[in-house]
Amino acid sequence: MLLKTRIITAIVLIVGFTAALFKASDMAWAFITLAATLIAVWEWSNLIKLAKRQMYLNMTIALSLGLMVIFASNIPLGHYKDELEFVLLCTSALFWIVLAPVWLISRKKVSQKFILSLLGLSLLLALWVALNGLHSISPWLLLGVLATVWLADSAAYFAGKSFGRHKLAPEISPGKTWEGVAGAMLAATFYGLLLCHYLHYSLWLIVGLWLIVVLSVMGDLFESLLKRQAGVKDSSQLLPGHGGVLDRIDRLIPTLPLVLFYIYFPLFSNLQLHVR
Repeated sequence: MLLKTRIITAIVLIVGFTAALFKASDMAWAFITLAATLIAVWEWSNLIKLAKRQMYLNMTIALSLGLMVIFASNIPLGHYKDELEFVLLCTSALFWIVLAPVWLISRKKVSQKFILSLLGLSLLLALWVALNGLHSISPWLLLGVLATVWLADSAAYFAGKSFGRHKLAPEISPGKTWEGVAGAMLAATFYGLLLCHYLHYSLWLIVGLWLIVVLSVMGDLFESLLKRQAGVKDSSQLLPGHGGVLDRIDRLIPTLPLVLFYIYFPLFSNLQLHVR
């Protein structure tokens, strides 16, 4: 029964997501992804055990910043849109490249709810910025990055089930193994070779896909750490058979913002941050 529920939910999600990805305008896509982001913010706030008033405050902040970005040309302070996106993507890059590895290795429990709340808002809004930025460049580009993450996740699952012997992080997520990670890397390699062969990309693309796999594993482990410290199995029960929104996007939280940051870095490096 659980498997049937998972399959039905997955089909609904895939059909709805694909339709929105290719049929929705940039404005509609921004609102759809903002709605999902707000749910994720609520789940994050619940995981770190914020009071209801603080949870609503987080939702209000996320919604306000999202609307500011969407309607940047029509509201006061809208001219800070580029600076806000730059700060969010930089924050995400700094966290996942520098801080997250140390946090995962030490498994340190941070009790300061303000810090965790600010971190969640920053990372989830950075993901939202990346979803919209990559979509505006090309829905196919966004789908290509998502396919890397989903393919690696599936390969890790099957490789871990079939060959898993050595635990990756037993104190955080006992089911994950180094063999699963190797399977994910192998799948990403074959995927990259196919893209390079048929689309004539440089083989350096494969290195980029390996980095995406590493980041996706970190995202998965980090959410698992939050859930373990919160004493829950899923971030919510919103998606039957699949848990919550955070459970579906945990691998995307580090990957998409860093992909967009890499693409836009030449532009960001020339961006002059100033106070008007």
